[in-house]
Amino acid sequence: MKCVILDDEPFAHDVLKHYIAQTPGMTLVAQFRNAVEAFEYLKSHQIDLLFLDIEMPLINGISFLKALKHRPSTIFTTAFKDYAFEGFELGVADYLLKPFSYERFIKAIDKLSPRSEPNSAFEDQLVIRVKDSYLTIKQRDIRLIEGNKDYIKIITTTETYLLYHTLKGILDKLNQKYFIQSHRSYLVNKLVIARIVRDSLVLNDQQFIPIGQAYKKQLMEKLGI
Repeated sequence: MKCVILDDEPFAHDVLKHYIAQTPGMTLVAQFRNAVEAFEYLKSHQIDLLFLDIEMPLINGISFLKALKHRPSTIFTTAFKDYAFEGFELGVADYLLKPFSYERFIKAIDKLSPRSEPNSAFEDQLVIRVKDSYLTIKQRDIRLIEGNKDYIKIITTTETYLLYHTLKGILDKLNQKYFIQSHRSYLVNKLVIARIVRDSLVLNDQQFIPIGQAYKKQLMEKLGI
């Protein structure tokens, strides 16, 4: 997905550049602080996504977008919330109010129109907050998630993370094509299940995970058994 930034604030460029760089499937092809230069670029280059500020010198983002003959998918990035109605009238994908987190950035990307087909690039990303930062994990790399009251342990192919989170809360963020719940304390990636022995799942590293009676029927259906 080819992206362009138009914003008169250097710090906004730094944040967006960082978010784009750590998101699979996205490439920053140009960035501008001047609307005239951006307009000339977009006349001769086809892009997939424009990150557009609203309050800028000479011309605001609303007028800029209206002037484009061919409008790319657009996400407004602004410190002002008074333009939301105009933005949605123009069909923008989302309206990011500064300052915004990486998690909020990803939610905006997921709202893009089908013509940009973002899902294949982002459906495998689990974004979770760790203290004052955000951690991105490929869901296919997660083997097992174990819950214990208000904490969860995420075990991947290479790392283990202990987080202040609930199992139910993390389940809502997971791609259901990968994960099944075998027990009130366990979510298991279907890709690592080797076999079933009585009331346990046996993973491909020979680890045994219990199957709770309340989850057994649904688990069997999801596994096609």
